[in-house]
Amino acid sequence: MPELPEVETVRRGLNQIADGHKIVGIAVNYGKTIENDVEEFREALIGQTIKRVDRRGKYLLFRFTNQLTMISHLRMEGSYFKQKTGLPVDKHTHVIFHLDNDTDLCYRDTRKFGRMHLVPTGTEMNYGGLKTIGPEPTEKDFTLDYFEKILHKSRGKIKPFLLNQKHVAGLGNIYCDEVLWMSKINPEQPANSLTTEQAKVLRENIIKEIATATDHKGTTVHTYKNAFGDAGGFQDYLKAYDHGGEKCPRCGTKMIKIKVAQRGTTYCPHCQEFIEQ
Repeated sequence: MPELPEVETVRRGLNQIADGHKIVGIAVNYGKTIENDVEEFREALIGQTIKRVDRRGKYLLFRFTNQLTMISHLRMEGSYFKQKTGLPVDKHTHVIFHLDNDTDLCYRDTRKFGRMHLVPTGTEMNYGGLKTIGPEPTEKDFTLDYFEKILHKSRGKIKPFLLNQKHVAGLGNIYCDEVLWMSKINPEQPANSLTTEQAKVLRENIIKEIATATDHKGTTVHTYKNAFGDAGGFQDYLKAYDHGGEKCPRCGTKMIKIKVAQRGTTYCPHCQEFIEQ
C-alpha cells in the first residue's frame, strides 16, 4: 500500500498534470470505484475545473470549482497516470477523466480496492478514516508532548501502534520497520514501556524518515509509480524492511523477519532487543 511519501509524490504530480484543467468527460469502467451514484458523480464533475489536489495522511483531496471535493484513497495498488486522449487503456484502468488539454487522467487499480467519494468541500473530514486521523508526521503537528501522552495510554505493541492512523498519519509497514530500526526499538515492545528518550528519538526519526523518503519520491517495492509513471527512489536506502536474513547494516547481526499484527516485520535482534518491563 502506498504510504505518505508515495501519496505525497502522487499529489505533487497530479497538481502538475491536472491543476487548472477542466473535466470535459468521465468514463467509469468499474462502478464500485465510485462510492457515489456513478451518474450523479459524472454530472457533478463534468464541466468543473480542478483547482488543486491536497493530501491528508494517505488520502488525496481533489478540489473543484463548484465547492466539491473528491476524496481518493489508493488502497493497495491504485495509481494515477496521464496519457493523450483517445489512446487505449488496459482492463485495470477503472476511471478516466478527460481533460480540456487533450489529456486523460486515468486511475488504474489491479486489486480494485481503491475508492473515490465526492463530498461538499469542508465536510471531507467527516468521511471514513479522516474522522479520526492523527497528526501529520511533521515537526509542527506531531509534538513530543502529544506522542508521549498517547504512548502511555497504549498497552499494545509499538509497531501496530504506529500503523494505527489515529495515532499518526501516513505510516505503513515499510516506514514502521525503518523508523523502529533507526530508533533501536523492538517492534513488539509495548508502546507504554518506551522511555521519554526513546519516544523523543522515535518521533525525530519518524519525521526525518518520512521527509527523506518524500524527497526521494517514495519507495517502489512492488508496483508503486508516481503520476508520471516513474518508480520511487527510496527503496535503495531501506535498512530493515524486507531485509530478513541479511546482515544488519549497523552491527552485522542476521536480521529476523516475523509477523507482528499480521504484517511481515523485519528487525535486528541485537540492535532492537526486547526489554522486559
